[in-house]
Amino acid sequence: MNFVMPDFYPAAAEIFVAGMSLLLLVIELFAGKKKGFGFVVTLIALAGAAVITYTTADGQVSVTFSNLYISDLFGSFLKLLVYVAVAVMLVYSRDYLRVRGLDKTEYYLLVIYATLGMMVMISANHFLTIYLGLELLSLSLYTLVALDRDSSRATEAAMKYFVLGALASGLLLYGMSMVYGATGSLEISAVAQALAHGVVNKTVLVFGLVFLVSGLAFKLGVVPFHMWVPDVYHGAPTAMTLFVASAPKLAAFAMAIRLLVNGLFELAGDWQQMLMIMAVLSIALGNLAAIAQTNIKRMLAYSGISHMGFMLLGLTTGVVAGDRQFALNAYSSAMFYAVSYVVMSLASFGMVLLLSRAGFEAEKLEDFKGLNQRSPWFAALMMMVMLSMAGVPFFVGFFAKFSVLQAVVAAGYVWLAVLAVFFSLIGAFYYLRVVKLMYFDKPTDHAPITASLDMRVLLSANGLAVAALGLAPQALMSLCAFTLLRSL
Repeated sequence: MNFVMPDFYPAAAEIFVAGMSLLLLVIELFAGKKKGFGFVVTLIALAGAAVITYTTADGQVSVTFSNLYISDLFGSFLKLLVYVAVAVMLVYSRDYLRVRGLDKTEYYLLVIYATLGMMVMISANHFLTIYLGLELLSLSLYTLVALDRDSSRATEAAMKYFVLGALASGLLLYGMSMVYGATGSLEISAVAQALAHGVVNKTVLVFGLVFLVSGLAFKLGVVPFHMWVPDVYHGAPTAMTLFVASAPKLAAFAMAIRLLVNGLFELAGDWQQMLMIMAVLSIALGNLAAIAQTNIKRMLAYSGISHMGFMLLGLTTGVVAGDRQFALNAYSSAMFYAVSYVVMSLASFGMVLLLSRAGFEAEKLEDFKGLNQRSPWFAALMMMVMLSMAGVPFFVGFFAKFSVLQAVVAAGYVWLAVLAVFFSLIGAFYYLRVVKLMYFDKPTDHAPITASLDMRVLLSANGLAVAALGLAPQALMSLCAFTLLRSL
């Protein structure tokens, strides 16, 4: 058997990030008690990876490493968004971690490895590559949630996350083994070809599909695999919650596209029905359960469940009665929704981090009382984020919902669109409640809001981006559609 040397060029960004993690370990060995280098090295790693990804994105679809890895515009675009999301998360979290003694090299190493896992997931062209990236991401997140070893709440959340995550990984692996048994391959493009030519065991394949969708649903945090979301969001330190709630959603979306659209598109009629049920249940349960929450992290957790349900609606309407003409519009609307949600999630948890200080966690709704009197600017930013999440015009959340609903109606599922709008109206209550607390209640906390200049500037830019993308959403929408068109 002749060994063929793989082309390392398409995977240069992943190799660079892995190398930077080793560099960070070496620096830690020689730096002693000096601190602060972890933050700088991680940002350099992200910036370098962004430059490499941008320069290597030639618009062509290429595979390497024996077809285990694929390079295309879709993957490059999502990777660039992941770098930005992780960098923003690092800036938001720095002060919070420093005053709690969590600003350690281990934290930055785990962030780098989690980012590397997301990059591998996004560029996977093989079921095992997806699993490798997923486990690298998941194991890093489990450890990050438990990083505060003095917090019993964080340890409990990490244990729940780990046990349920291991179960979901088992489901995913079992589904992959069934797909292999039915098609004779684990390569995504080869599986698609086997399905197209009809040389498969359909019964085994459908059973495998159920397990694959179950594992994917856990990573997205949708009903009925949502049990970990509120507990992990609540129990983890807020900086870790911010990470779990943002960039990994992009990687999970990429995983859905690679598995379901690139690999199992011929079975769209089967997996769309499963996703549709999960989407409706997620939108309903997420919005109804969020109303009862008094903790803003739990409220945003249930909100995230409903948002992921909305994103799934886009994936459920790509193929109608065997007609694929709606596919690009549906999948690009889901992608636009995922990107919009990450932007809003970063801003919302960034505000929670802004109001937190040494010895105080601003995670109760009442902590936002009278925020307008303490800081009119940040109260206005939080109001914009809440209105955007509620789907109020003219913020990015409105156009994200509108694009998905437009795809749903175009596919003929008018009843589904009506149901989604109904539960969104119910969900608007708990977002508007936060606005009411900020503007109409007297503050219970009069401590000054202190934060570094870089966090204030970045959080302001993040909040304004929610408004700017709402006023001019077409550029991002077109970019999502273009990258998918060149890659599917």
